[in-house]
Amino acid sequence: MEREDKPAWSAVPLAFRAQVEELLGARVARAQRAYGGYGPSATFRLTSALGTRAFLKATYPLAQGSAVRWMLEPEERVYRRLGDLIRPWAPAYLGSVRADGWHGLLLEAIDGERVPPWSPAQARRAARSYAAFHASTVDRELPLWLDRGHIEFSAFWQKLRGSVETIRALAALAGERRDEGSAWLSAHIDRLVRAERGLRRVRRPHVLLHLDTRSDNVRLQGDLLRMFDWPFAATGPSELDLAAFAQSIASEDGPRCEQIVEWYAEVLPVREDVLIASVVGLAGYFADSGPQPPLPGLPRLRAVQRQQLRSTLAWAARLLGLPDPDWLEAVPG
Repeated sequence: MEREDKPAWSAVPLAFRAQVEELLGARVARAQRAYGGYGPSATFRLTSALGTRAFLKATYPLAQGSAVRWMLEPEERVYRRLGDLIRPWAPAYLGSVRADGWHGLLLEAIDGERVPPWSPAQARRAARSYAAFHASTVDRELPLWLDRGHIEFSAFWQKLRGSVETIRALAALAGERRDEGSAWLSAHIDRLVRAERGLRRVRRPHVLLHLDTRSDNVRLQGDLLRMFDWPFAATGPSELDLAAFAQSIASEDGPRCEQIVEWYAEVLPVREDVLIASVVGLAGYFADSGPQPPLPGLPRLRAVQRQQLRSTLAWAARLLGLPDPDWLEAVPG
């Protein structure tokens, strides 16, 4: 699969590098390009001449026609203003740098176990630590500037139901099994629409949500789940974050979603109705995104969204007692 195109250290402006070295307290002796994620941000594992280590994540002026949307401004705000809420799960914030159209965040360098593959032991530790993160903000006063993360996922199936062309495009992902997909969607989309609406009626408690917790954004350090990439931080039901994380693990051949939920519930209770609405809402998001054309500068995004469509919609069907959408097996990842 095509890899995102990331700048080399030699492409970083000298003025920007000088600010990075000022924060590090020494010149950069080694800058190792770090791959991961779906965008072309400049990411480096840095080692200074004094042995100091840090992680640098930066944005830069894009070529005309790029579909990439930089999200470093909201992420910096999270690190600056929510540090007491996101630690120790998030890396420590060491400072920001700006020069020549570049903007970077310097963060604690985190080592740990990489995933996938997901072993059952790793998935259980991750699920329990994720629950502890959510439990730490249950019923806490959270800043009003944070979005309500769950509302966005409450109307994708309704949108799809209103467009015959979009439903056809979704079913067409299954290739020779498109007719099976079309029949399944026609028979059950009303049920999916009713289920996703549950996200509009979710009552407290709400928690701080990460909303982008997937394998390339996490490391495991013992029993602690360390999470990166915080631009989408929001408030809402913990079940939404749980649903997204569980299906991403399952989509990477890890333990089943239901098992992740059981491990999570050992630490924080899970409301079944909210979980169902969350899973259906996420499935609607991937059903809406998966058939869309590739985005310039984001070569892997659509394939991953289709992979997650398979895991979320199959899980949604199980939760709602619907027939298995086995036509999804023909949808390419």
